[in-house]
Amino acid sequence: MEEVRSGYKILVADDDPNVHQSLNVYFRREGYHMLSAYDGDQAVQCARMQRPDMMILDIMMPGMDGLAVCREIRKTSNLPIIMLTAKGDEFDKLLGLEMGADDYITKPFSPREVLARVKAVLRRMHEMRDEDKSSHLVIANLEIDMNAFTVKLNGELIPCTPKETEILWTLASNPGMVFSREHMLQSIWGYDFLGDTRAVDSHIKRIRAKLCSDDNGWDIKTVWGVGYRFEVNGTDQA
Repeated sequence: MEEVRSGYKILVADDDPNVHQSLNVYFRREGYHMLSAYDGDQAVQCARMQRPDMMILDIMMPGMDGLAVCREIRKTSNLPIIMLTAKGDEFDKLLGLEMGADDYITKPFSPREVLARVKAVLRRMHEMRDEDKSSHLVIANLEIDMNAFTVKLNGELIPCTPKETEILWTLASNPGMVFSREHMLQSIWGYDFLGDTRAVDSHIKRIRAKLCSDDNGWDIKTVWGVGYRFEVNGTDQA
């Protein structure tokens, strides 16, 4: 498996200095440059000014909490975001995904686990941009460019996160094919996501809210008990 290059900037937003210290040790070993924010306002400002490659975002922070930070950043950026949530807090996990987080990690965590998740996300972005196959797709009024990680609908740029873009690409480039949630977790997230298929459902929900309408000539269909498929012109292939 190809290693992720060094030099990436990782923004860590957490009010606990111990989190910054422990993660910085591991990130420095990989050649990553870590940026630090200790409250929500700092996190938003740093994300806008420093333009990091990824963000590790704690939900519980002084002032603006992590969910509000995620919502604010998603107004203008598709920055990959991994959220830190309290153990057993299922509501925050799901809400974070629905706000646009790409992934989540439960506290307390191992720095090695965080590093593995970061490398998985960066590697997938790197691989998708470097694949030899065509990275540009147009179906009806939908246009996906994986080199730029952009999605257009009726010629208008639609802000989508990297995970949303890759899920859409996977489905749209294989119309009629049914993809299970487990398959998408393994192929898109790059690991089994601890078996939590709700991550896929949350991202599909966001994609539909942004892009799907009766006028498109295509749709993302739910195959109950299995997963999802991209359907063109209402053709039923299940």
